[in-house]
Amino acid sequence: MRILTAGLLTETNTFSPIPAGWPAFGRTPIQRGAQSPFASTWEFAALVDWRERAERDGHTVVESLAAVAEPAGRVVRSVYESLRDEILRDVTNALPLDVILLYLHGAMAAEGYDDCDGDILCRCRELVGPDVIVGAEVDLHGNLSEEMVAAASVIVAYKEYPHTDMVERGADLYRLCVGAVSGNIKPVMAMRDCRMVGIWPTTNPAMRALVDEAYENERDGILSVSLMHGFPWADVPGCGAKALAISDGSQKAAEKTARRFAQRFWEIRDAAHIESVAMDEGVELALTAADGPIVLADVSDNAGGGAPGDATFLLSGLLGRGATNVVAGTYYDPIAVELCAEAGPGATLDLRIGGKLGPASGAPLDLRVTVRSIVEDHSQTAMDRSAPVALGRSAWVSVDGIDLALASIRSQVFFPDAFTGLGIPLENARLIVLKSTHHFWAGFSAIAKHAIYVSPPGALQLDFKNIAYRKRDPNYWPRVNVAP
Repeated sequence: MRILTAGLLTETNTFSPIPAGWPAFGRTPIQRGAQSPFASTWEFAALVDWRERAERDGHTVVESLAAVAEPAGRVVRSVYESLRDEILRDVTNALPLDVILLYLHGAMAAEGYDDCDGDILCRCRELVGPDVIVGAEVDLHGNLSEEMVAAASVIVAYKEYPHTDMVERGADLYRLCVGAVSGNIKPVMAMRDCRMVGIWPTTNPAMRALVDEAYENERDGILSVSLMHGFPWADVPGCGAKALAISDGSQKAAEKTARRFAQRFWEIRDAAHIESVAMDEGVELALTAADGPIVLADVSDNAGGGAPGDATFLLSGLLGRGATNVVAGTYYDPIAVELCAEAGPGATLDLRIGGKLGPASGAPLDLRVTVRSIVEDHSQTAMDRSAPVALGRSAWVSVDGIDLALASIRSQVFFPDAFTGLGIPLENARLIVLKSTHHFWAGFSAIAKHAIYVSPPGALQLDFKNIAYRKRDPNYWPRVNVAP
């Protein structure tokens, strides 16, 4: 078989003021062509697995580009079109093909494009015709569209949140696509809208049970079940949760399974949803907890959802309460990091931290800090432990009993070494304040007694009932109760 692989992904927060242009896609170097060193980046681990599996099976692999950007606002139109068109040229030049394997997100939007993933899939289908198998692996936080389902032969989403199964789901996609070309199976897809918007960690017992049920149902002619949670901060028509089922040759079976899992997802929508509290309440709960460390998750400033990553609302509140034995980060502030590097470890200086990228960042804080360490090319472990996540030149500074991690690359916190890699000890911390929604739990569950999810002012608000959608149909839970 001739198999072409490509990756183009970012998660677009259409409410974010941060554009995704060439610099955003260049922070993880764009990789092209045969034997690209995909293994050096955690985002492309599935592409490595596809190559290795195909070569072991004796297939010819044609590698197109792989490009990823940290979640932000809409992708600059010319950037998206340039990257997309490069993939399409590679497809044209590689013909004839048996399989196309695409690593997408499912919630990428650009200027003039609400559904980049559907656009890519449709254009690939136009090039190769109806008989070539076109498969896509997507994030469960993708906003699955009818266009995506119509254009693709097979779509497989991550099942886990935190996303610890990216390689495994990629392997599922490979197996199904190769099996379809071999004639062993005939994948047929069906999607069902769950009519709800929200956040559902799969570590929640109710959601865990539903995901396990999805795994268990992948038998007796059902090839795959994907529960798409959707990405709430995308004002696009397809925003929200969906259920996707793939059967072996039976449209009726696929539709029945998708309908059943959409209903099951709907039934647990409240019980499985993330529980958050207002900032002041969360701080009070954390400071009065009997033991620690307690993780205080600043959901509103999660760079992994397109937020600035330099918001100061929560830090300001902790300083105002006189909180001590606190570790907090990472704050995206390359200017502050550079000043700390100039001063050097051991120096004490007046430093303006955070509050730089816009209203969602809050006001900058002017603090007298002591520089504890500077690390060049700092990184943290990815949530699936596949490869490092770059944080760039980073600094550890301390102020009034609070240790802060400052970074030069915008990223959510995944793993404790975001702090310990700078030398910040966590064992005696009372509070660990981090900028993430839930991906951190894969790394911090072993050391934290508890996690409190707080929603300060910021770019990612959890009041899904009142998000200012203009393109998304308003008939969704929690605005209305209309079962799928």
